[in-house]
Amino acid sequence: MFSGKVKLFSYRLLCLVWLFSGTSISVLHGQGMIVKGHVTDVVSNEPLSYVNVFIPGSSMGTSTDDRGYYQLQIDSNGGSKIQFSYLGYKTVWKTIVAAPLQVLNIKLEADAKTLNEVTIRPGKRKRYRNKDNPAVELIRAVIANKSKNRIEHYGFIEYDQYEKMQMSLINSPDKFKHSRLFRKYTFITNNLDTTTIEGKALMPLYLQEQVAKVYYRNDPEKKKTFITGEKQITFDDFIDNQGMTKYIQHLYQDVDIYKTNIAVLTNQFLSPIADVAPTFYEYFITDTVIDNGQKLVKLFFTPRNKADFLFQGNLYVTIDGNFAVQKIDMQVNKKINLNWVKDLHIIQDFEKLKDDRYQLTEATLSADFGITKNGSGGLYGKRSVSFKNYIVDNARPDSLYKGNAIVEMKNADKQPDSFWITNRLDTLTKAEANVYKNIDSLQKMKSFRRTMDIFTLVAAGFKKAGPYIEIGPVNTFYSFNPVEGFRLRLGGRTTPQFNKNIYFESYAAYGFKDEKWKYYLGGTYSITGRSIYEFPVKAFHANYEQDTKIPGQELQFIQEDNFLLSFKRGVNDKWLYNNIYNVDFLDEFPSHFSYKINFKNWKQEAAGGLIYNKDVSGQIQQIPSITTSEIGLELRWAPHEEFYQGKLYRTPIYNKYPIFTLRSILGVKGVFNGEYNYQNISLNIYKHLYLSQLGYTDVILEGGYIFNKLPYPLLDIHRANQSYSYQLSSYNMMNFLEFVSDHYASLNIDHCFNGFFLNKIPLIKKLKFREYLDAKVLYGGLRNENKPGNDPGLLRFPTDAYGNPVTFALNSKPYVEGSVGVGNILKFFRIDLVKRFTYLDLPNVSTLGIRGRFKFDF
Repeated sequence: MFSGKVKLFSYRLLCLVWLFSGTSISVLHGQGMIVKGHVTDVVSNEPLSYVNVFIPGSSMGTSTDDRGYYQLQIDSNGGSKIQFSYLGYKTVWKTIVAAPLQVLNIKLEADAKTLNEVTIRPGKRKRYRNKDNPAVELIRAVIANKSKNRIEHYGFIEYDQYEKMQMSLINSPDKFKHSRLFRKYTFITNNLDTTTIEGKALMPLYLQEQVAKVYYRNDPEKKKTFITGEKQITFDDFIDNQGMTKYIQHLYQDVDIYKTNIAVLTNQFLSPIADVAPTFYEYFITDTVIDNGQKLVKLFFTPRNKADFLFQGNLYVTIDGNFAVQKIDMQVNKKINLNWVKDLHIIQDFEKLKDDRYQLTEATLSADFGITKNGSGGLYGKRSVSFKNYIVDNARPDSLYKGNAIVEMKNADKQPDSFWITNRLDTLTKAEANVYKNIDSLQKMKSFRRTMDIFTLVAAGFKKAGPYIEIGPVNTFYSFNPVEGFRLRLGGRTTPQFNKNIYFESYAAYGFKDEKWKYYLGGTYSITGRSIYEFPVKAFHANYEQDTKIPGQELQFIQEDNFLLSFKRGVNDKWLYNNIYNVDFLDEFPSHFSYKINFKNWKQEAAGGLIYNKDVSGQIQQIPSITTSEIGLELRWAPHEEFYQGKLYRTPIYNKYPIFTLRSILGVKGVFNGEYNYQNISLNIYKHLYLSQLGYTDVILEGGYIFNKLPYPLLDIHRANQSYSYQLSSYNMMNFLEFVSDHYASLNIDHCFNGFFLNKIPLIKKLKFREYLDAKVLYGGLRNENKPGNDPGLLRFPTDAYGNPVTFALNSKPYVEGSVGVGNILKFFRIDLVKRFTYLDLPNVSTLGIRGRFKFDF
């Protein structure tokens, strides 16, 4: 596409920076003299990284490191001149004296003429190479100077920030005007924006504005944001507005091109000026331009592999010695392995401050979403941020930076129109200006509320039965299992319209095989004066439950009596009838530290094929039930956690910070018929790791220890999964109740390569599949005092119908299973081939299986 001829580069890159480590390479010949020193800018005295240092006419050369230092060993035939060359600076030659060691400290002078005569001529494209490529040399200069062009370069900096985020339906104007769906809402269709995208119309549905004052301190690093104004569209009766805002902000995160990776739409894209960017991008100098008297080089960049998570577009780079980015305009390639996105566009403008450094003044990120790539309809989202009134190196007292990183000032959400007229650093379109009033009117219309009611039923599983009660979840109305047979369930809950501080939930279920009723009744009281769903929560909760449970089955974001979980592999007849009284208090802090204190009285009665037997005076005696009373404490810390609050669960929005959960349980004998004294402590650490072009990894490290002698139902029954649904936190080839421990440690690793390999295979890459690799390792065991064979008074391990044991203690070797999977099938499904590697000689073991998982992702 581009080929070029450089008239004026009088030097060549003799030594390439090692792409992955950033260290310099020296080409040495024999034993001789050593020349070393420091290279700096003649004006600023700042060190210059990756300056080319070489002996003309020879192969001896090196480059300065990231602090501007170099060392070059020269043999006896090395010549008498050494050359220092750096893009944008005048070349310097120095004479070498005959000495074992010579120190040459060099100061280079900027030369803006260096790039004046770079010409690009169209023609047949030659094979692309990084070597001797002036565009790559320029991008290396940008990379070498990143540190001094970032905000972290300053000791202190502060600025005003205005943010505008909007979501709109997008279609052709005619389709909006003639749509049956919007026929009743003419005040909406009359408020279309037809100026933003040529040939398309935008119908604004969501708008959020925010005005803030931001303070940054370098040492110790701290960023403090004071929100002085906030305004947004809300859909209080149907969705979690706070969670929706967090999710949209997560999709449209701040873009810092000076970082290695840029997080957009739950994925990470490699920045075109990352240290390793020349490995993944191709660069071409296309023009030199002048903007406000500043000479810039226009640099086009494009992915080497069009399906990778990379950008393509144009960079405008200063050649004043700073090698700063003055503007960037980039988007994703149409062939990228990204779901639901027709177009993703990022534009950023930088302006020179008084200290001749460039800082961000305008940033826009827009995305066009759609079910199909070529469809005319979809959803359009845009986030625009403006930065003004920069103040540099104005030291503020330490007290300013204490406390939470983001502080919402009093009445920030109640600012009058006059405030917004004065403080908006951007303008609203006519359609945006009307959206607040239009959406408020829309929510008052019965037809719209009926439509949203149906949407809530499909998406969350609940249906309103009047203003105060909603029925659901619908996927639990019918299920089946070996103990209850066909199971029917009907439940409901109160809405915030009933009472904002008080919430009730209840259900009743009936099993046609065991002919027993099951039921649940719970209530929560918020003492914050806000909804029990609104973070941070501070609330009391109490419930009574009489229902069935599979020992060891613990599920995430799904209920145990979900219809789809009725289908299970192998024998699944060992169940419990639970009778539980529970009271707890939860206190969450804005720092995302929380604690929960609870009291639980639990009577568990064996059901189905599960029988509690123990040896009493040489006779096998059946024990009908076990009762315990427990006091529990849970401490949880999830730094900077964000989530969407659904009808049943908080759905996390993963970030780079770990989540720590410490649990302690104290069993008390003699209280409410509790039969045992014991202590149980466990620690869970979860971490979501981003690995740039190699995808991302979820890591779970967990361990626990139980004190005292106890029957096996009160030990750790390890999480097993006999359903055909792939469970990330469970052992998918382990049978229910197969292993118990009184001490254990486990490591779960689930990695997604995001198509890194499959995207490079012809034909297959068109499917846009994504590769998964998973490993689960569990160490554990039982102390001698808790082994039933050593104490006849303990409950015996369960057996099958033929008297063979089906529950075991882990011995000296770990339980290990792993899987390889393919995801993004039809954009929704992940299929894993799971293999079990250890304990294969136990009865009823499945060594290989196929499991599926539903996942919505970009």
